[in-house]
Amino acid sequence: MKIKVSYTWPKFHIDASWSLFLDRDGVINRRIVGDYVRSFDQFIFLPGVLEALPVLTSFFNLSFIVTNQAGIDKGLFSQQNLDEIHQKMLEAIEYFGAYIDNVYACPYYFGDDIFCRKPNPGMAFQAKQDFPDVDFQKSLMVGDSASDIAFGNRLGMKTILLGSSHTYEAALPDSVPDAKLDSLTDVALWIESL
Repeated sequence: MKIKVSYTWPKFHIDASWSLFLDRDGVINRRIVGDYVRSFDQFIFLPGVLEALPVLTSFFNLSFIVTNQAGIDKGLFSQQNLDEIHQKMLEAIEYFGAYIDNVYACPYYFGDDIFCRKPNPGMAFQAKQDFPDVDFQKSLMVGDSASDIAFGNRLGMKTILLGSSHTYEAALPDSVPDAKLDSLTDVALWIESL
């Protein structure tokens, strides 16, 4: 299904009861095309992210990172490697004044029956179990792929697709975003304008 989505600013409004869900690779840090971030030496924050996150997280009740990390299942790196990457990532984010309530990572490779792997909702349900205040109808998912957007849409979240191209072809029937912005900095600017 190919649906062109124009570059638009979000038309909905949030308040302090909302939750924020963020993808990692391509949203927080530079994606390694065809590979995985296997150590923190390879983890490079995208421009403006460390400045944008304090703005974003200050407007939300809860903030999460939800990330597919199939490199563990493929034997390319270990859960310990991933935990170390996330610990150092969170330290840097907190140093800049933002706070992420939790990071959820699905370590499994492709398969429709893998409940935790986006676009399936397992990581969101885990967040809801850990933080009962999460209301999916009052949540925003920000990602850079069709699976991120489908993940949010299937749960009734508002969705923002990030990317420098101003058109987007939906790879899944339910992967049409509510809005498309260039970067997390744009999302922060929109939030500040509310």
